[in-house]
Amino acid sequence: MSSIKQISEHSFAAHLNDGQVLTLSNRREDDINSVLWSVGRSYNWENTPHAIGDFRIVPYGPNNLLPSELRSTVDDNNLAPGIIERQLGLLFGQGVFLYQLAFENGEIKHIWQQDNEIESWLSDWDFMSYIKGITTDYLYLKGFFNAIYLTRGYRIGSAPKISHLEHIPAKNARLEWADSRKLSDVKHILVGNFEQNCYDTGIQSFPVYDRRNPARYPVSAAYNSTYSFSRDFYSVPPYWGALRWIVRGSEIPTIFKYVTDNGLNLAYHVHSPFEYWENKREVIKQMHPEWSEAQVEKRIAELSTQLLEDLTHVLSGKENAGKFFHTVDITDETGATHTWKIEAIDQKIKDFVDSQLKIAEASSSAITSGMGLHPSLSNVMVNGKLASGSEMLYAFRLHLLSNVAIAEQAILEQINQAIAFNFPNKNLRLGFYHQSLKAEEALSSSDRIKNQE
Repeated sequence: MSSIKQISEHSFAAHLNDGQVLTLSNRREDDINSVLWSVGRSYNWENTPHAIGDFRIVPYGPNNLLPSELRSTVDDNNLAPGIIERQLGLLFGQGVFLYQLAFENGEIKHIWQQDNEIESWLSDWDFMSYIKGITTDYLYLKGFFNAIYLTRGYRIGSAPKISHLEHIPAKNARLEWADSRKLSDVKHILVGNFEQNCYDTGIQSFPVYDRRNPARYPVSAAYNSTYSFSRDFYSVPPYWGALRWIVRGSEIPTIFKYVTDNGLNLAYHVHSPFEYWENKREVIKQMHPEWSEAQVEKRIAELSTQLLEDLTHVLSGKENAGKFFHTVDITDETGATHTWKIEAIDQKIKDFVDSQLKIAEASSSAITSGMGLHPSLSNVMVNGKLASGSEMLYAFRLHLLSNVAIAEQAILEQINQAIAFNFPNKNLRLGFYHQSLKAEEALSSSDRIKNQE
């Protein structure tokens, strides 16, 4: 082996002395801050607090940069960002609307309604941008941070009301450490530029929102999540176990590019006898006795270059059929024959490409499964084919029944608490509205897609 070169964060190329190039992926880095390889099965980064300035915080990941590292890992993949976007669309449905729960014949019904007073309050602070921001963080991290602001009127004796809610990007927020190691005992949310260790922003401290007394603080903050098994503070995303597959799938295009650009792509191996070049040297020395050794070797190099160019012309090109290369074998005093040999090289590039494509296919399946989205809803081909319309319809209905309720409750819980606090007699809440889908054969002829053009 002559050298090893790093070609991306988790891939290396080994250059061998015989000209071969081998690619290695998913090598464990020495840097303990790697989100993929420093997090062993027994490692828990929530065991001890992380100190920044005068604050003790719960580290978010092994180096307190988990949101940023997940962003980079997911963004590098050709599949994962699209799956999250599709999850966002499936969860969001046709939008966010007010509804009231009702029970009819033993079934829960959503009675969708309009309310000018609540809708006016929502539009005053662009609630849609807020919901899209926290929903995106939730899909990436299974949790999100937000701030809750009271109106200023409470200072002069008016009834307290919540003015608006604000999304705090997860990369900029952390939980204050609680010695009890209980999320319920966290007293403050700390906000700053943690990617730069808060050097440029400092740290703002907000008291944790009191859901029993929303008017307790003029401004408060909250961490909202769906509990992850055996985690004390932060939740981890459902695709946590698929992260290595995400990296593996992301590395394959880089490996292909590196092999294409830097691999030693040989079609033939030409063997030339040493005695052939020795005879050439003797002839040159006899023709030019005044030449130095350097001049002789320079002439040998020129002859070698010209010979290889002629060989290349003979062995390559679309018109090489019927061409041949002629040499005269040399026999030494011992009777051994020294001859030219031209051997075709099987580079096995097809095997290499096929194996990488199989890995890519396996990673695509693992990523979609790990991210909790049925392949038919993510436009991923399974066994070389896309899902049929009926498969997509069944998967969509199953997704609505099993994947929407928990996420909706976690994402909209805080804003619904604000609606209940500001408008206690309305008995309305926000929810994601999803239009019912029917198979084509269940629709009237005038409603089918082919008749709507």
